Amino acid sequence: MNDAKRTPWVVGVSGASGTPYAAAVLRGLLAAGESVDLVVSRASRLTLLDETAIAFRDAHWRTDLREWLARGADGKPGTFEVDVEAVRHWGAGDLAAGPSSGSYPVKGMLIVPASTACVAGVALGLSKDLLQRAASVTLKERRKLVVAVRETPLNGQTLRHLVTLDEAGAVVLPASPAFYAGATHIQDLVDFVAGRVLDAAGVPHELYRRWEGELGGSRTD
Repeated sequence: MNDAKRTPWVVGVSGASGTPYAAAVLRGLLAAGESVDLVVSRASRLTLLDETAIAFRDAHWRTDLREWLARGADGKPGTFEVDVEAVRHWGAGDLAAGPSSGSYPVKGMLIVPASTACVAGVALGLSKDLLQRAASVTLKERRKLVVAVRETPLNGQTLRHLVTLDEAGAVVLPASPAFYAGATHIQDLVDFVAGRVLDAAGVPHELYRRWEGELGGSRTD
């Protein structure tokens, strides 16, 4: 890929539970022919290790990313075949990375999943790591920012932070699966949320069955 013509989506993965959501979004972007700049926070690596038993290592990130994206939401290895050549990885502590500057060309940023700590950091403009800094840059440059918050219940402080993000132009998208699409497997529920994230970004996909105005249309019996 010619880096001079590359305009990626930044995907930030924070420490909230829900790494299968991030994997599904990444697969969807790559399937759509999009390039990706990936930022995996330090906290999210612990979550990824807990939810998948995969240790995401900077020195071996391509190998670890392939293993992660190949797994289904049920944890089964080899469920998907994914080419990660269109992905560029930036370390979470690298504040000199491309996405830390507004002059670095990107289409926008997707934070999946977004923890309440991440939401607070972005809303307050803390920029304590590359994920938060890239999100702040996305907002100041008036680019698309989708924040897939994954927490329940939400307290008043977090709700205020989410309102702040909405007022700043971000799309606040709770990781809340729907059931009208005829889900029969955990992967279907994960793909619904991932599909809604891609919808908000304007990226085409076929991750879930869309509502067509027909009650019971998803039933096969």
